[in-house]
Order: sequence, then C-alpha cells, then structure tokens
Amino acid sequence: MNELLDSFIKHLSGERNYSEHTVKAYRGDLSDFQGFLHREKIKVEDTDASAVNRYISTLYGKNSPASVERKISAVRSFFSYLMRKKIMSSNPAKLVHTPKKKKRLPVFLSVDEVFSLIEAKDSDKKTPLVARDRAILELLYSSGLRVSELAETTMDDLNMGNALIRVRGKGNKERIVPIGSKALSALGKYLDVRDELNPSSDHVFLNFRGRNITTRSLARIIKKYGLASGISKNVSPHVLRHSFASHLLAGGADLRAIQEMLGHSSLSTTQKYTHLSIERIMEVYDRTHPNA
Repeated sequence: MNELLDSFIKHLSGERNYSEHTVKAYRGDLSDFQGFLHREKIKVEDTDASAVNRYISTLYGKNSPASVERKISAVRSFFSYLMRKKIMSSNPAKLVHTPKKKKRLPVFLSVDEVFSLIEAKDSDKKTPLVARDRAILELLYSSGLRVSELAETTMDDLNMGNALIRVRGKGNKERIVPIGSKALSALGKYLDVRDELNPSSDHVFLNFRGRNITTRSLARIIKKYGLASGISKNVSPHVLRHSFASHLLAGGADLRAIQEMLGHSSLSTTQKYTHLSIERIMEVYDRTHPNA
C-alpha cells in the first residue's frame, strides 16, 4: 500500500493543490488505515465494506465524532482515487455510515473587534514587518481568503489598479476577489517597503529572511495581534474569514456572491452564515421587543 499511498498524497498536493496541513492530515489518517489492513492481513485491493466497517469500529471511543468522520472521508477519497486508477472496481467505503457531528456555528468577530485587532499595539510602527502584518490583517478581513491562499499569493496575482486579487483555492480553482480600500492602502504601504526584506521569492508576503511566509507563521501573527488587542476570543485566520462572510451577510450581501468570494463549491457550505444572522436577529428581538 505504501506506493499507492505515496501516489495519492502526491495527487493531493500536486493536482488538487491541497494545503500542507491538509495533506499531512490525510497521510496520518491513511497510515492508521494502512496499519489496520496490515494487522488484518488484507491487501488494499481486496478491501471490502466489511473490512472498512471493522476499521471504523476500532475508532470509536478513541476519537471524537469529528475525527472519525474525517478518517472515513480520507479512506473514501483514497478508494475513489484507486477507482480512477482502475486499481479498484468499486469504493468499499462509499456507503459506510458516518457519525453525526454536532454542528457548531463559526466563531466571528464583531466589527468593533476587527477594528481593535487591526489597530492593536505596535501596528503603527514604521517597519517592513509591521507594514506586512497590517496588510495581512486588512486583506484577510477585506477579501475572506483562506490562510493557505494568502500564503500562496504572488505579485502577479495582484491587480492594484482595479483593486482585485486572483486566488487559487481548493482543487487549484481560481477566483477573482475584490480588495477593499483600507486593505488596498495597507497593501500599497507594505509593497513600498517590501524590497527592504530582500525578497528571494515572488510571493507577496515574506518572512524576515525574504522568503515566502508559511501558514503557521501567518497563524502566529494573527494570534499575536489578537492577544495585543485584548479580544477574549481565540483569533485565527479562519475567524477573520468567518467575520468577513458574517459582516457581508449582515450588510445585505447576496448569499451566492458570498459563496463566490469565499470559493465554496457548494452553497450549503455558505449557508451556515445564515444561522448566525438568524441567531443575531433573535438576540436583538429578545432584548428589545416588549412581548419577547
């Protein structure tokens, strides 16, 4: 199975353009499955639904429902890949039951909290790295990018004149997203001093060595400014993405437009933000209506 697993992992990172974090999770989940098949003395091409169900039964009690669901999804995707390669004639994990996962509404910041984050301590210092950080915060909130998308953005992806950015999302799908005026201003100020970092990469956002910044470093930057701003929530790049979508919806934006900007393949993924809107409406109603 090692060769097949390596081939599948290369497919995810190369052809599907999955992030390093996602690819690592797939490899870990499928290595667990590989270990199960080895203990059961089952060849991967001989795996049937019964074997997959036995594997899943070993997961319960040791993993959360979300983790079990993720592992099943990894196995299902792996067998789908093997079917396309004509190694398997059917997907033994296709009809396997997945545990019900408790739906959690995404965490997002209020408008005031976003402003506090962007205006956090030291954000006004005149250094290339601070200018970079300000541009990162503004762009994540302005355009709703995934952290992996931001990390991979190159200079050629920017259209400053038309205030647009080209984004390569999941599955290497491209989309064009607008850049807000404040983000455009912050980005311009950063680009003015970007050469001071001695770039060795054409990626927009660089580390102090002039190389393209990693998703892990981006997450650390966001967390640092979250702590400096005094926001009680755990601030992450994805929280800014959620805030972008939630504030657009609250402002009356069309759900389809939000879907397009976020790069969601399915509208149902975007619809979770309508729940946030409804919850907010109910909160206001309960607080203000005389007969609530």
